[in-house]
Amino acid sequence: MNLIVAVDKEWGIGYKGDLLVRSKEDLKNFAALTTGKVVILGSNTLATFPGGRVLKNRVNIVLHPSEDYAPEGAIVAHSIEEAVSISNQYPSEDVFVIGGASVYKQMLPYCNRAYVTKFDKSYVKDAYFPDLDADPAWRLDKVSELVSSQADGQECNFYFTEYVRI
Repeated sequence: MNLIVAVDKEWGIGYKGDLLVRSKEDLKNFAALTTGKVVILGSNTLATFPGGRVLKNRVNIVLHPSEDYAPEGAIVAHSIEEAVSISNQYPSEDVFVIGGASVYKQMLPYCNRAYVTKFDKSYVKDAYFPDLDADPAWRLDKVSELVSSQADGQECNFYFTEYVRI
């Protein structure tokens, strides 16, 4: 199983329920990696998508504790264990955990590869991803060239990185 996340210099991932920064190149990379695949996400993350709708051209497994929760086009899992069980029906390399913070934290032990967009800047944040550089169970495997982009009317620089579980 994989995960995909965008972080700032202190491994921040969000502020007030939204992404820290929206870069066209990062969003294109996200789409390229996850389209046609399986994504696992929390219901709060789903609520931030346009219209609160699932991502197109993907199997969306959405975590929510309520039996009454039934967003159109989603497979609902009521626990981490159920999400893992459902995802086991698919090749593990086709499954991507996409957030939010609590889902990342709970699903991290099941993941073997992490696609991390690392922004070279600090942002105001209130949600974090575990620092894989400080985790001896993970090793940085690939780093792209520096990407310079525009996001929210400002220049931003970042790297596409990949970590693997040791």
